[in-house]
Amino acid sequence: MARSVPARVVAVSGVVVALVAGLAACGATAHDDKDPEHRSFPLQGRTLTIDSDDSALEIVAADSNKAGTVEVTRWFQGSVAVGSDPKVTWSMKDDRLVLREKCSGVVADCSADHRIEVPRGVSVKVEDGDGSVRARGFEDALSVHTADGSVTVTDSSGPLDLKTGDGSVRVSDVSSRQVKAQAGDGSVVLELGSVPDRVETRSGDGAVTIELPRATYRVTTETGDGSVDVSVPRDDSSSHVVSARTGDGKVTVRTAN
Repeated sequence: MARSVPARVVAVSGVVVALVAGLAACGATAHDDKDPEHRSFPLQGRTLTIDSDDSALEIVAADSNKAGTVEVTRWFQGSVAVGSDPKVTWSMKDDRLVLREKCSGVVADCSADHRIEVPRGVSVKVEDGDGSVRARGFEDALSVHTADGSVTVTDSSGPLDLKTGDGSVRVSDVSSRQVKAQAGDGSVVLELGSVPDRVETRSGDGAVTIELPRATYRVTTETGDGSVDVSVPRDDSSSHVVSARTGDGKVTVRTAN
């Protein structure tokens, strides 16, 4: 004779299924946090490393009212139906700002955003495990590496080193002389306002588009599967070097209108 499933087990299973379905229908978003937290962290030197495991980041070079401080605003929404309560932490040690999110369980749904205001004159390095990164206003070196998420940089003039494992890279309103941009799976778009000394771009799977001021460039292109369109003036002896490579996608190097 077949054994019957206890009614309590069936009821609990039904609740879990309902919770999963409910969370899937309306996932958490940090934008729903109407009461964000704010904190100031002291910064002694001229460099800052931002170490984040799972958060969207907005990083701004700003004239801070407090000299030598990094101002951080945090938005967070999260729920865990079966498991430990979700938690976010932030801390600064030396020149390293560490942002962490703990959100695990049978039914877990969390979302975090951070806005980080950095004093001008500070070089910034970003290490993000999962999340998009937006940065603007930097006159000093900026390095952004994220495993999963788009990278967007605007209104900057310092050297740029940008990399994402899965997502697009977009640079606009930038006068940097040195630009390195890499996307494992996504497009790369650069719109440069000043003649650069060196530009290196690479995409594993996505189009590469570089828009440059009028000048003569030494251009190298490569694509595994896609067309190539180079319309800027070219000279193999030029000191302005541009490299555009993609495994699968179109390569465009053109003069800005």
